[in-house]
Order: sequence, then structure tokens, then C-alpha cells
Amino acid sequence: MPNDKIMSTLSLAQKAGQVKSGEFAVEKAVKEGSACLVIVAQDASENTKKKMKNMTDYYEVPLYFYSDKEKLGRQIGKEYRSMAAVTHPGFADSMEKQLKLYFTTE
Repeated sequence: MPNDKIMSTLSLAQKAGQVKSGEFAVEKAVKEGSACLVIVAQDASENTKKKMKNMTDYYEVPLYFYSDKEKLGRQIGKEYRSMAAVTHPGFADSMEKQLKLYFTTE
């Protein structure tokens, strides 16, 4: 991934206590309305991707498929993570701007 601003922002959000990771915690954050942005690893299972796509569409939460499980986990100080939800609007906005740039230049 040439653009690591996304991952460094995720890391900062984690240090600030503004990230939920793992399927159960992310689902809960989306359903409760605290998730501002969801990132699902590109190497997550198709079933996981589809489930989160449907859920984030329903709850109107931005969703991006980015990075892989190992890098996603490492950025937040965990083992492998297939998904993470950012719960702070400022961090989420900053990451979304970078993600949109990444996906339009890819």
C-alpha cells in the first residue's frame, strides 16, 4: 500500500481509544450508531465482506475494503484483524479523505 497515511491515522485513532476491531465489536458499533467508518481487510472472506457491506449499507456507515488482515491488526496492536470501525468523526473523516484519494488513483 503506497498510502500509509490511512494506516497511521488508524493507529492514532486506536491510541485515542476510538477503534473497535474484530467482527463482533465492529457489528455492535455499527448497530449502536457509534461507527463512523468501517474498514474490512481485502483478504477477508467473501461472506464477511458481503455481511458487512449489507450491514453498513443498511446503517449508512461508509465501508472500505483496504489492506490485509495482518497489516490491519498490526496497526492497532493486535494479531490478525479482518475489520475495524473508527468511532471518532474526526479520525473517520481524515481516513475517508485518504481512502477516496487512494481508490481514485489506484
